[in-house]
Amino acid sequence: MGIFWDLMQQDELNKQEDKANNLEDRVELLEKELEKTRTLLRKTLVALEKHITIDIDGDGKMG
Repeated sequence: MGIFWDLMQQDELNKQEDKANNLEDRVELLEKELEKTRTLLRKTLVALEKHITIDIDGDGKMG
């Protein structure tokens, strides 16, 4: 029975490792998407400040 128990434990370890890898991949993807969103938001803010000539973000400059 010992060998079957070892196999079951190894299977569970493999499943947990796969979940961890998937989670790491998902976090990496989310971090990339967040960076893209921030870049787009910054570009949008710059364009809007130039268009309406108001310092929206309070950084002391327009655009």
